[in-house]
Amino acid sequence: MKKITATAFLFAALVSCKKETVKTENTAASTNGQNPTTATVKDSVQAEEIKPALADSAGVYRLRFKLEKGKTYPFVTYQKDSKTLTDPSGKSVSGTDESVDEMSFTVTDVKDGVYTLDVKLISKKNSTTSEGKTITIDTRGKEPTDDNLKLFWNVNKALMGNTLQMKMDRSGKILSVSGFDPIYKKIGSTLAPIIKDAKERDAIAQGFKQSFNEKVLKDQLRKSLTVIPAKGVKLGESWTETSNISPDGKVKNSTTFTLSKVGDDIAEVTVKGGVPRTGDKKNAAHDLPIQRMKPSRN
Repeated sequence: MKKITATAFLFAALVSCKKETVKTENTAASTNGQNPTTATVKDSVQAEEIKPALADSAGVYRLRFKLEKGKTYPFVTYQKDSKTLTDPSGKSVSGTDESVDEMSFTVTDVKDGVYTLDVKLISKKNSTTSEGKTITIDTRGKEPTDDNLKLFWNVNKALMGNTLQMKMDRSGKILSVSGFDPIYKKIGSTLAPIIKDAKERDAIAQGFKQSFNEKVLKDQLRKSLTVIPAKGVKLGESWTETSNISPDGKVKNSTTFTLSKVGDDIAEVTVKGGVPRTGDKKNAAHDLPIQRMKPSRN
């Protein structure tokens, strides 16, 4: 089994405006289900203002969040996927998908080392560029005229302005996320005038619930908020995380992290991720986020 290796750097810094990227290559199914396509994926996630702290104890570094009750911390994630698809005739078509999600975390309580936060969904933007043409769905922009784009825009728009309740400990572990039911109800009301067929509307609503729930959101936030394991690591130490690529779990991806450098309030983590190249047409795209955080010595 051949593996494609990607290397990038993750930074936890006092001031960080740059966006670093990770590049990987994998084999995925083509749109016709017959021939594999090759995709090059670049992922980047940026977090601002949330202040974790790196504590050095006997050579062990740990990530700790120091948030203040009553304060609101902005949080923005950015992801860019660059893909090259090959059709049966051998023609290659390149495209780029970009998404930006903006939210805020307001600390409503701090008790026994656990933060209670209101997570407000503020805006969402998706852009797809291929063969010189760009399609954008932006909740801050106007409603698209295309019926299919209009559906996505209205669903995304209905998401914005809602608030979820989250509990997180000082290490960044997400303990719980609640408040989904009012959002599901709002999405249902949004779909009603757009999708007339009840069965089709219900199928879309169920699909939304499967992609937007506590389990999914906890996993996404975990990847965006934490880099160093809760147990801590020493300089030069490596750790590995494994995730499923195929829905049946038969194809997995392993990502190895190494704490390579610490100094001047900056922690540098090297990342190596391999996606197996196989004949399995069910392979999914590689998902490798990069976090950008602002630590404090206090």
